[in-house]
Amino acid sequence: MATQNAEDVEMIEARPRKRIRNSTKRKRATSPTHLPRVPLLFAPFRALGLITNHIPFYIQTRSYKDATEGPRIHILTCLGRSWALWEGGKMGLLFVGPEVQDPISCLVMDGDAVWAASGVHVIKYLRGKEVSRVSNPLRTPLAFVILFGSQLLALTEGGERMLIWEVSTNEPVLSATIQFDIGFTATSILHPATYLNKVLVASNEGDMQLWNIRTQTCIHKFSNSQLRTLPSQQHMNSLSSPITALTQSPAIDVVGVGFMSGEISVYDVRADERLMRMYMDNGGIKALSFRSDGHPILASASSSGHIALWDLNSGGRLLHLIRGAHDGAVSALEWVPGQPVLISSGEDNSVKQWLYESPTAVPRLLKFRSGHHAPPHLIRFYGEDGKQLLSASADRTLRYVSVVRDSRSYEMSQGSLARKATTLSKPLASLKFPPITSISCSSTRSKDWDDVLTAHADEMCVRSWTVLNKRVGKHTFNSAESSKRKSPSGVVKCVCVTACGNFGLAGSSTGEIHMWNMQSGLKRKSFKVGPCPQAVIDRLELSSMTKPKASERSITGLTSDALNRAVIATTSDGTVNFFDFHACTLDQVMVLPTPASSIMLQRDSGLLAVVCDDMVVRIIDIETRRIVRELACGAHGRILDIAFSSDSRWIVVTSLDSVIRTFDIPTGRLINAFRTPSVATSIAFSPTNDFLATTHVDSVGIFLWANRSQYSEVAFRAISEENIAEVALPSMQGSEEDEGKSFVHLVMCTIADLHPALEALEALGMEDKPTDVFSTPSQLDGDLVTLTLLPRARWQTLLNLEVIQQRNKPKEPPKKPEHAPFFLPTLPGIEHRFAIEEKKQETQDKHNRRLDKIAANSRSTLQKLLVELPSADDALFNYIKSLSPAAIDLELRSLVSFNTLQQFLRAIKRRLQSHLDFEAVQALQNVVLRIHADVIIENEDLRAELEELLKVQKKESGRVLDLLASSLGTLGFVRDTQ
Repeated sequence: MATQNAEDVEMIEARPRKRIRNSTKRKRATSPTHLPRVPLLFAPFRALGLITNHIPFYIQTRSYKDATEGPRIHILTCLGRSWALWEGGKMGLLFVGPEVQDPISCLVMDGDAVWAASGVHVIKYLRGKEVSRVSNPLRTPLAFVILFGSQLLALTEGGERMLIWEVSTNEPVLSATIQFDIGFTATSILHPATYLNKVLVASNEGDMQLWNIRTQTCIHKFSNSQLRTLPSQQHMNSLSSPITALTQSPAIDVVGVGFMSGEISVYDVRADERLMRMYMDNGGIKALSFRSDGHPILASASSSGHIALWDLNSGGRLLHLIRGAHDGAVSALEWVPGQPVLISSGEDNSVKQWLYESPTAVPRLLKFRSGHHAPPHLIRFYGEDGKQLLSASADRTLRYVSVVRDSRSYEMSQGSLARKATTLSKPLASLKFPPITSISCSSTRSKDWDDVLTAHADEMCVRSWTVLNKRVGKHTFNSAESSKRKSPSGVVKCVCVTACGNFGLAGSSTGEIHMWNMQSGLKRKSFKVGPCPQAVIDRLELSSMTKPKASERSITGLTSDALNRAVIATTSDGTVNFFDFHACTLDQVMVLPTPASSIMLQRDSGLLAVVCDDMVVRIIDIETRRIVRELACGAHGRILDIAFSSDSRWIVVTSLDSVIRTFDIPTGRLINAFRTPSVATSIAFSPTNDFLATTHVDSVGIFLWANRSQYSEVAFRAISEENIAEVALPSMQGSEEDEGKSFVHLVMCTIADLHPALEALEALGMEDKPTDVFSTPSQLDGDLVTLTLLPRARWQTLLNLEVIQQRNKPKEPPKKPEHAPFFLPTLPGIEHRFAIEEKKQETQDKHNRRLDKIAANSRSTLQKLLVELPSADDALFNYIKSLSPAAIDLELRSLVSFNTLQQFLRAIKRRLQSHLDFEAVQALQNVVLRIHADVIIENEDLRAELEELLKVQKKESGRVLDLLASSLGTLGFVRDTQ
């Protein structure tokens, strides 16, 4: 039997029409998939809420001729790996510099130039574009830089050397290197006013040295004992305190020196004596600044966030102490030259301006820009336009963030805490509400009453907020007062505001759900999850866990549908509870395989996403109350947050493995995934599908990712967990606050200013070409006849082109209408007649002999391709197929030489043998023989080529006819059997 089958196979292979395709077949793409450069769906766009960090800012004042508003103030702040330039008048952002590889350690300005120390380099920028850089030849990081005339001075991170570059030329040159003595660790440099070629160098040991950088010699040394007086504690007498601040006073030879111990010395460098001494409690000195508008006042800042003002006329008497000026250590302090305005920046991500209306008056906060000073851990979009965000952080604040303009962002007020902190002598941060653990909002009734609810850590109350008034709301809903006295009261775990904005719900750790009216603040209803279901008890017994009591079933997620028909709550033991909104009865309980940690409802579609502890997101249809999708999110990290797209097509998930995944809900496939440098703690999808907002564990900013499907065509396909791209976080690039600028200023902005913003948007326009799983060859099989797939009328028109042209030929040429002249001349006489000149017969211009000669020597595109044969056969026929019938006819008539006709006949013969473009070859062969038959017959070589072409034509035509006859016979047999 096996032999018989083998013979049958050999007989089948002998038939031409049944031959197995060996040469070209549809093959599955087996090439390895390369990791994408950028995420397929989301592109890094911009960072929000970044103002400054611990690096001191640099202030620059500019005066303009005929200016009526006074000098213009520019503030240069550090953003980590980039820098930002702010306008001091309105604290508006001018522009942001590009990112560098290493964190920036120091910033200075020289006119329009910005110098930034980053790693071993000091980079010079003009209008935000790098123009030059200098590098430490020792390859050690640089910690401090200062501009000294035409020279740039820098200290190494270890403090053992000072490097000097000459930067006046186009190519900076290292001119000198100063090595300090052992036991002297330099930390900062100051140029005393009027001191030629001399600088003061402060050390970490509390000493100072005066150096001449031209001769590279140490002129004088100031010991720690001369600079400071230690407190009365005996155990500190032998200790030295590092110098942490050094500044020049308006008086010549006098400088201010601040120590980590909190001591301040006003020191005369020329006389080598201390003039006065002050002391600040609760932290070391971080910054010093002398007032320069005629009032002898010294401002000092401590590491605890306080700012002190000292009257130097009274021997350093304390004038004012601003407690809690910043929520962290103050990094820099500068008086605006000639103005009673003090600018301070702190590690709390803020820059503030303080106005002193009189020397004795208490300073008041004039203007500021701030953001979160602790990484935000919870964000949600507010409203339906996708332009606002609500963010909560461990700094105990709730902030309103504008996606359009960062200058419109603000912190929601928690009341007059500054006055209470002053009265109670407590830090301002200690009086703020505990960190927020849950946020819910509805802007439907935002103009009528409070529209935001928040739950706080370890608190039994829920607070309402009003975005319209930018403050905490009228009501504080206490879940402990709502429950019975004998029942245990638990902390609030989650909150929910209904879609209509009329009711607020809160779920507690004891399994109780309470509902209040958002307008009146009165309690309306209560819901209880009841005892633990038997299915959960069986599951817990299998895992050797104790049965939870009814009061221990903590609510982990809470929501309501769009029409206020159902309240849905999940518990920590893995159940989904459906309550009737009006009757407060428990309608149904769904038991999940694992405990649920949070939920999110897409109210428009009725899809409920439940985050489970087994790292699976289960999607439930609340109408049928069944699980419709289960989305696995890897096996290496717990799920932290989820977000739906507004059209309910995608769900975005972030987890502890630093990967942000996007699932396509209809197919249940993973379509996009990218890994960020740090874990994303919270995500939010814009209601307009424009942006994805993320917060990260190590950054105080909010990062926006642009949805590329809104701007370009993105081909979605399922990907695996291995195809995850490594993507850097968005940077705060470009200038987004152009309102209020003059037209001249906008015109002066060059393309270099827009370059960083264009780079941020470069990924949006990238077109994704989908990878074909199957590749279709140009020819399925070498023995099959392949056509051109062009319309049949194209080749029919080429064959009958002369008939068509003769039929469409006009009977007479078109006549040009005669135009009457504007001024008609008249003939003399009584009758009014016009003198119309007879039109002269236009003579045809004689052809220029030179142009005729050039035209005769020029070659058409078809003739150029014929010269490159046989390697250009495909290009030749592709070009012919792209022409119109009239253009093909013109090209064929231009083949007047012997070589071109011979090459064309050979090309037709090779095309016939390759079984490609069969109908096109037949049409071209017909037209060429009709046009050039006389020339081909007279020439023996061309006649020989024609005879070979005839043999190939008969062979191929016979083979095609055999295939057609076989196919017709097969079809007839099948038709007859039916």
